[in-house]
Amino acid sequence: MLLARGEVQLNGQPCRDGTRAISPYCRIEAGGELIQSGQVAHYLMLNKPAGYLSATSDPQHPTVMELLPPTLAAQLHIGGRLDRASTGLLILTNDGLWSRRLTAPELKKPKTYRVTLAEPIHPDTARVFAEGIHFPYEGITTSPAQLEQLEPCVARLTIYEGRYHQIKRMFGRFRNPVVALHRESMGPLQLGDLAEGGSRPLSQDEIAAI
Repeated sequence: MLLARGEVQLNGQPCRDGTRAISPYCRIEAGGELIQSGQVAHYLMLNKPAGYLSATSDPQHPTVMELLPPTLAAQLHIGGRLDRASTGLLILTNDGLWSRRLTAPELKKPKTYRVTLAEPIHPDTARVFAEGIHFPYEGITTSPAQLEQLEPCVARLTIYEGRYHQIKRMFGRFRNPVVALHRESMGPLQLGDLAEGGSRPLSQDEIAAI
């Protein structure tokens, strides 16, 4: 009845749809009473430096959480990890449903990396990556990936999964070790010119794009 009379408000707006999805971050009022105040949702991007772990804590190595204010870091989890030597875009949030829409492998959101190799890139690399590479240990074949060669030993690579050491293993087919890996984007989110070690909140448009 309150719905029909327009006496339910969701995030400050009248709501008459009883099927609307809500989350712990929604503010809900009904009949003038506050039903749920709504937790504060945090959505940040961070430019990870080399040498930092994508982890909440570690007894031996610094973690990316140490680059944030402690009271904020304690609330967040990492969406889309990078290994310790890799750099670039990380997403940190306390909204698990939102981060899953960005990182779930089955959704195949593109992730773009600048890759530096030890040797010049083999001429067949782009073709082989576009066809997909079979990993016998897992019994899977990677989704078609796009390779743009920038320099003899540097490329921009877009993949659609995030399997264990996937990019290193892909270039391993050509016996060409990866010496540097920098993530530039995840889905529609672009790292841009964010300083190394720096972070910033996502805009409302960036949040809504996921």
